[in-house]
Amino acid sequence: MVADWGGTTAIAKRIRDGETIAVVVIAAPEIDSLIADGKLASGSRVDFSKSGVGIAVRAGMSKPDISSSEAVKKAILAARSVAYSSGPSGSYVAGLFQKLGIAEDVKGKVKQPSSGVQISDLLARGEADLGFQQVSELLNRTDIEYVGPLPPEIQNITTYAAGLHTAAPDAAKALVKFLASPSAARVLRKTGMEPG
Repeated sequence: MVADWGGTTAIAKRIRDGETIAVVVIAAPEIDSLIADGKLASGSRVDFSKSGVGIAVRAGMSKPDISSSEAVKKAILAARSVAYSSGPSGSYVAGLFQKLGIAEDVKGKVKQPSSGVQISDLLARGEADLGFQQVSELLNRTDIEYVGPLPPEIQNITTYAAGLHTAAPDAAKALVKFLASPSAARVLRKTGMEPG
């Protein structure tokens, strides 16, 4: 098998456009949608990890206070530029800006790259000062400053799942079984995700 990485939105589009992929690993609601569309095997969804939304800043910038929803709101308003993904975390963050009452105030400084573009890359290149993405996408980068997860009162957890093509080989099935195993749980925790 060959592994290929992409954002949730881009992967789902590739499959809907007819590409055959043995194992698909993306946000659980998209797995359900692909199963409903007949693109993945019925009953093949296996949840294996969860990740919350994190915040990071460009390297060398001071870390803002993000201890409460009000502190996060102040950090967003104070930033010169803000980036969030076009995947599950980005959809949530766009709604969060609405909920915090700042969507109109910040729309001129928000950057939302295409599916699969890492927010940490924008931060590392100096294209944004404050970035939001899954904790697992930000935590282990050395060229940015990971600030921390959103506070509990405004946190959003995404469940990641694997789904199988109807003609998936045994190796694909073994991979999915491994992803949900205790051995994989240790690796998931190291990358900022929680098993489950």
